[in-house]
Amino acid sequence: MNGLLILDKPAGMTSHDVVAIVRRATGERSVGHLGTLDPMATGVLPLLLGKYTRLAQFFGQAEKSYAGSIRFGWATDTFDAEGESAGPARPLTLSLEQLQALASRFHGEMEQTPPVFSAKKIKGVPAHRLARAGKDVPVRAVKIAIQEFELLALEGETATFRMRISAGGYVRSVAQALGELAGCGAHLASLRRTQAGLFSLEQAITLDELKQMIPAEIEARLPHPRSLLPEMPSVTVDEQTAGRVRNGMQVNLPEFSDAPWLKIFTAPRELLAIGKRVAGTLAQPTVVLG
Repeated sequence: MNGLLILDKPAGMTSHDVVAIVRRATGERSVGHLGTLDPMATGVLPLLLGKYTRLAQFFGQAEKSYAGSIRFGWATDTFDAEGESAGPARPLTLSLEQLQALASRFHGEMEQTPPVFSAKKIKGVPAHRLARAGKDVPVRAVKIAIQEFELLALEGETATFRMRISAGGYVRSVAQALGELAGCGAHLASLRRTQAGLFSLEQAITLDELKQMIPAEIEARLPHPRSLLPEMPSVTVDEQTAGRVRNGMQVNLPEFSDAPWLKIFTAPRELLAIGKRVAGTLAQPTVVLG
């Protein structure tokens, strides 16, 4: 089965757990998710199936949207509710308006240090494995962008929020940093991803639904291949040109003149390759699927 599946991940399982369930449900061994969700987090988890796993490199920079809650009063070692307390409890003394003023500082481009308890790879090893083994975790700050971070309400010491953040950004780290500014510590209490790039909860299938579907029904729910990577134009080629593409040869595509990348189809739903413009209408196949 080739395509992209949009799931609504439940709490209490890793993204890797979800991949295993999808493999069993679809019968497809090649499955890869686009952007890890922590076990406590729920929401949109896009997965590439079959030959489409080779397209992961083109989805890497998708912005993510979230809704969740932040608990003020103490920080944790993981920056979320699954961690151990990182210090004594301290009362929250700020109002919602004061917290909103602090939250406004988290906007635009900035440097962010990922949590040591994360899936960030350190020389090929997930940082959380090193941290749990008591080893030094030399995580480096990375540049991220936050387009929106708004605290919506405050009940007791828990604030609800919504956020839009670039790929590679950690919501947990924002919660932890906000707690430091508030002077009382904080951690991420709950998190739900509402959108990943163009993919939203409205398109998502729950795991319970997935388990009740046969492969043909799952395939029918996959987005149309031409709707994926919409920044790339789609071109349909004849069989002679398709043969050249399969052999990795450059091809001349008169319909293709401006965009740097394009999707090459042999039929309405048959994606053959991703091509890169070399010059003018000349394209070089870079990822060949068929």
